[in-house]
Amino acid sequence: MTITENLTQDMKTAMKARDKEKLSTIRMARASLQNEAIKLGKDSLTEEEELTVLTREVKQRKDSLHEFKEAGREDLVEGLKREIEILQVYMPEQLSDEELKQVVQETIQEVGATSKSDMGKVMSAVMPKVKGKADGSKVNKLVLQQLS
Repeated sequence: MTITENLTQDMKTAMKARDKEKLSTIRMARASLQNEAIKLGKDSLTEEEELTVLTREVKQRKDSLHEFKEAGREDLVEGLKREIEILQVYMPEQLSDEELKQVVQETIQEVGATSKSDMGKVMSAVMPKVKGKADGSKVNKLVLQQLS
């Protein structure tokens, strides 16, 4: 079942349960997926494209969460945390720190990276491998540690 199909099914369930928060989050995610399909000129997105859109949505919320915490807007923080939790259900399981470290080390060896100047090569090789399974900033920190 694709992400879009799962979202549609869960949207119906949320409507029946009158779960307004989950319903609005799912509608937002479906709208983002539809907008991306329109932008790409397609009827439907591939699994990878759907994952890219959802990853972007989660990242936007995490960034906003950080900003709201700094601004002391606790009223908005709780809502964003809930939205992130709802969206995470549709994302693949996140890699553990050890698994991520292993992927980074293998990739560094594959591309023959030796210094921080090779960071771009390593990041461009690692990110497709961990797409949707790890946060980019976390990957960035690990690559920097490994190349230092």
